[in-house]
Amino acid sequence: MHASLPDANTLIAQLAAAIAPNLTPETVIVGIHTGGVWVAERLHALLKCATPLGTLDISFYRDDFSRIGLHPQVKPSTLPVDLEGRDILLVDDVLHSGRTVRAAMNELFDYGRPATIRLAVLVDRGDHELPIRPDFAGLTLTVPNHQNINLSRLDDGHLTLSLA
Repeated sequence: MHASLPDANTLIAQLAAAIAPNLTPETVIVGIHTGGVWVAERLHALLKCATPLGTLDISFYRDDFSRIGLHPQVKPSTLPVDLEGRDILLVDDVLHSGRTVRAAMNELFDYGRPATIRLAVLVDRGDHELPIRPDFAGLTLTVPNHQNINLSRLDDGHLTLSLA
């Protein structure tokens, strides 16, 4: 078992270094609420991305919406540029089943047809239920199903990863 997880900010810096050679001036970075937006904000700043940051709340696009209901913290999606023909870098904090990413792609296509969608995640914990894999991952590890990986943002803005 992993006694502790690496520093989230260090992983984000490594992720940015891996993404940088693949970024075009037209790439739109889009974070998935909530943790994915936090990671996307950092990547956007580190990569000095010229296009505005986009955010998605995929609550209404989840395939388990009828089972889990509406989350009380639903936030609006913000896509400040036309996605038609654009390269999208979709960002999430933890990739597990792949269902969140599938929902995010469904929502993106409601806004237009991107040229490409690449996926960057802070942690790929494996055990995918759908054929979705990250193009960029800060950390890949196996975690038992009864445990979760959580990204938290402290009052000072520092991001921390923990096993729960």
